Amino acid sequence: MATYLVGDIQGCYRELCALLERVGFSEQHDELWLAGDLVARGPDSLATLRLVKSLGNSATSVLGNHDLHLLAVARGIGKAKQKDQIDQILQASDSDALLDWLSRQPLLAEHPTHPIVMVHAGIAPQWQLDEARRCARDVEAILQSEHQRWLLSNMYGNEPALWDPALSGLDRLRFTINALTRMRYLHPDGRLEMHCKLPPGEPGTDHLLPWFQFPRTQPLGKTIIFGHWASLMGYQDDKAIGLDTGCVWGHQLTMLRWEDQQRFEQTRLAD
Repeated sequence: MATYLVGDIQGCYRELCALLERVGFSEQHDELWLAGDLVARGPDSLATLRLVKSLGNSATSVLGNHDLHLLAVARGIGKAKQKDQIDQILQASDSDALLDWLSRQPLLAEHPTHPIVMVHAGIAPQWQLDEARRCARDVEAILQSEHQRWLLSNMYGNEPALWDPALSGLDRLRFTINALTRMRYLHPDGRLEMHCKLPPGEPGTDHLLPWFQFPRTQPLGKTIIFGHWASLMGYQDDKAIGLDTGCVWGHQLTMLRWEDQQRFEQTRLAD
């Protein structure tokens, strides 16, 4: 049995299939963990959703910002951009079933035996793991309830930017969504910086800290697996592993086999 971890698919279905074939993935014996953003921007988000859903308990996927936006568009909240390429999902005969399945995916997932925790963007350094779990479960409970549309209608926005344990209600929920699905940099005082997508070292980033380099109040005791930050083109240290290597932008899809830390890459195939 092997555990395979993969970065943002974003509709790059053929590249995902190529990687699964290369590693000899078996849904009876192996596990596939996906770091969110299954959909948008790539050519076949519909097939991607169908595949991951069909894997049942063999696949674990966390929600990314594009996945949440798809749910919002499907509920009539806001409009999709043409480059999102999600119309095929909304018009599919199994659209309701796919969207219901997507809304039941976690924002934070922990492996039952390996010391890994997966999120789409990151875990706020002010959080201990118990706090991150509680915040994620609060959002997930609303997404799976009759109040889903209310949350999706109010999740957009960059405030509050600074964590405070006293946050409650919508402020607490929005901070949680932003930290887990959108975060890249923090200001020196710990505030989320929600605009810069450049990799560290580029002009304009010298006053910012990547979230995974910001001093953490307490070690999590697990390796954080994340995606979301394509311009990093992958990242790894002893506390965090980034797997988004920009397949949808013409680069490659990256998969990591946890047991031996072997990486597999599939370059973007021509449309």
